[in-house]
Amino acid sequence: MSNMKLLILLIPVLPLIGFMITGLGRNVLSKSLSGFIGSVVVLASLVISFMAFLQVRESGSILATYFDFINIHNLHIAFDFFIDPLTSIFLLVITGVGFLIHVYSIGYMHEESSKDFSKYFSFLNLFVFSMLLLVIANNFAVMYIGWEGVGLCSYLLIGYWFKNPEYTSAGKKAFVMNRIGDFGFLLAVFWVISRLGTTSFSEVFTAESLAKLSQSDITGITLLLFLGATAKSAQLPLYTWLPDAMAGPTPVSALIHAATMVTAGVYLIARSNVWYTMAPFTQGVIAVVSIATMLLAASIALKQNDIKKVLAYSTVSQLGYMFLALSVGAYTAAVFHVMTHAFFKALLFLGAGSVIHAMGGEQDMQGMGGLKSRLKITHITMLIACLAIAGIPPLSGFFSKDEILSASFMKSPMLWGLGVFGALLTAFYMFRLYAMTFLGKFRGSSEQEANLHESPLSMTLPLLVLAGLSIVGGFIGIPEAIMSGAHQLGDFLAPVFAPSAKLMGPHTVSHNTEYILMAVSAIVAIAAMIVAWNKFSKYTIGNEKDSAFGTVLRNKWYVDEFYEKIIVQPLKSISRFFNNTIDIKGIDGVVNGVGSVVQYASRQLRYLQSGQIGGYVLLMVLGFIALLIIQLFL
Repeated sequence: MSNMKLLILLIPVLPLIGFMITGLGRNVLSKSLSGFIGSVVVLASLVISFMAFLQVRESGSILATYFDFINIHNLHIAFDFFIDPLTSIFLLVITGVGFLIHVYSIGYMHEESSKDFSKYFSFLNLFVFSMLLLVIANNFAVMYIGWEGVGLCSYLLIGYWFKNPEYTSAGKKAFVMNRIGDFGFLLAVFWVISRLGTTSFSEVFTAESLAKLSQSDITGITLLLFLGATAKSAQLPLYTWLPDAMAGPTPVSALIHAATMVTAGVYLIARSNVWYTMAPFTQGVIAVVSIATMLLAASIALKQNDIKKVLAYSTVSQLGYMFLALSVGAYTAAVFHVMTHAFFKALLFLGAGSVIHAMGGEQDMQGMGGLKSRLKITHITMLIACLAIAGIPPLSGFFSKDEILSASFMKSPMLWGLGVFGALLTAFYMFRLYAMTFLGKFRGSSEQEANLHESPLSMTLPLLVLAGLSIVGGFIGIPEAIMSGAHQLGDFLAPVFAPSAKLMGPHTVSHNTEYILMAVSAIVAIAAMIVAWNKFSKYTIGNEKDSAFGTVLRNKWYVDEFYEKIIVQPLKSISRFFNNTIDIKGIDGVVNGVGSVVQYASRQLRYLQSGQIGGYVLLMVLGFIALLIIQLFL
């Protein structure tokens, strides 16, 4: 095996080794050793991923074949790894942000017992392994293994504190809702195999393979893949698992909601970009779903008081932005926003974790306030993250969001207008969070105030690194209107999206138009930021009165209640009917009835065995007579 081939294999395998060591050794490993092993294996994967990135940039894509995964008469699926510009970007984001979250977890989870601490890091390592396998796979079959792996790990991590029934229910909810999407993904893979006889990316997207697919095939496959992406990336109607996933430890929320699991759907569609470019109906469906998801989640975030719930609905809304980019063929913009979102959203979650840590577990922003002077590092880093996600120039979120809005404007001014409205809501609810948490007077208890303290270095160092990335991360995607030839990410990803670009043709707006679009989105975000700052900087408990519409938003549009009435309760009623009537009275009744009949018949027949010889002789004579009659007359 060549050196590069072995190194590529180690990218996902190292976290898998970390999972086995910390998992199997959980009863003997100390906390410091478990944290070190769990973190260093992800750091090693990051280093190798960076080496692979450099080689891809210099020499092009890398294909590494290891063994035959499936080899039957008409189907050959190899266990291959493939690293091209798209994969290399995701590898860096997953391992880079993942490593910072591992380091942060050492301080955040320090109160856990040694056994539980090791178990936590083993789950984190398994999650990173699954996500790396998902993005590095060279075919849909191997990708599906990683796809299922992140679903399993999300269940384990969300329900990590499994002694709380509410937390285990949240884990089950995530697992079940993702199974719906996984079923769509699996059907799409079967469809591809039935038409093309392969699942390899290097074969299914060629001109020869595309010629074998009818328009119905492409539409059907893309819709099924989008169903998978809808569940994994929390789009309507399968988004409700993600806010409930806040039951897990805060670093888990950062890992799942920032850089990894929820972006898997974006990666899936970006990888299959040429199919989606050829499926205008599917793109229309994605546009409608993405806009609805973006605005619904953003509106709910306006009225949430749990700091993690605000960030959860923010994630759903930002994922809507990414899918909006995918729906208009702006694949580079979608990947760009995945990257910048990983920086500022991981920073927001980890910053929220630092606040919760200082507040002794308190998550209600109504009981916070005035933390600016007591948590100086957490405050400044979260302020940077809020500015970035709001799209304030020149932070990273401004550049990626501007690219999405510009592409949307070319497709439809209505999409652009709705996107700008979503940006307004984003700036408002994020600075509501910032003001309620850090500005004004402290509203918590005197005991909490006495114990307020900045987090340890293991927690603040990742915050500072992510803050730096949130500031400079957007400079790799500076638009042509500002600086010609400065969109390094677009140039790097161009070979991946070249077939789609060829099909779509020219896809740019004039510089003057882009200046206007950038100015409008920035002004709208700044205005919303100022309004939220003024309104909530002197927040006191009880001064935020809800209108009827505000009550609807605070109760999350009653979507969970709607699902409970329309889906959950009817399914439970049907299940009870099948259990009590079909199963117990029907199937069990037949089985038990047969047994009862046999038992009754046996009890009656045993009376024939009386032990009286005369009776036996009589029965023999009667039997002989009966046989004689049958023989003679029948």
